[in-house]
Amino acid sequence: MDMFTGIIEETGYIKEFTQEYSGARLVVACCKVTDDVKLGDSIAINGCCQTVVEFDNSSFTVQVSRETLDVTTFKNLRQGVKVNLERALTPSSRMGGHIVQGHIDCTGKFVKKTDLNEFYELYFELPLKECKYVVHKGSIAVDGVSLTVAEIKDNVIKTAIIPHTFNNTAFASLKIGDNVNIETDILGRYVEKFLSPNNNVSKITQNFLQENGFL
Repeated sequence: MDMFTGIIEETGYIKEFTQEYSGARLVVACCKVTDDVKLGDSIAINGCCQTVVEFDNSSFTVQVSRETLDVTTFKNLRQGVKVNLERALTPSSRMGGHIVQGHIDCTGKFVKKTDLNEFYELYFELPLKECKYVVHKGSIAVDGVSLTVAEIKDNVIKTAIIPHTFNNTAFASLKIGDNVNIETDILGRYVEKFLSPNNNVSKITQNFLQENGFL
């Protein structure tokens, strides 16, 4: 299983996007992530782990499954769109963000941006059923970027990022109403499974987390 950190190495752009019967063929133009790439390597595109099937010095190609198109924002991609890119971890890689699998749980919606000069506050709306996996001060990956949850209100989360992260990821191209790929923290899903092994019906509440020192 490949792992990522949520620290974006570079932004590329969609060079070709061809819908096929079983999915899609995606060619991504880039500069850095092809430096030491091999056929079969994994690269996260907007947080979604994909396998390299072709590459050259300035681009790589992946075959996107129908399931991935259905679950992620990939179905809305088009030529020229900027995307976040990260190669899979190697044994010598630094763990700068948090554990990201590259398995998208759902899509969310970008609903608000506040410019506070020294940093930005970005707000994302999530499906209600996914909110139980998000905790205050916990980690979440949005389009593959590792972010800390600064606030949760109903099904909207607030994150705070520095200008460097905003300007060096595809966040700089986001428009209000755009959909984003969401991967919640895998640790929360494991805790839920351990506490409800039979039917995976969670008994975790915010009070439970507070009482047990998680918040």
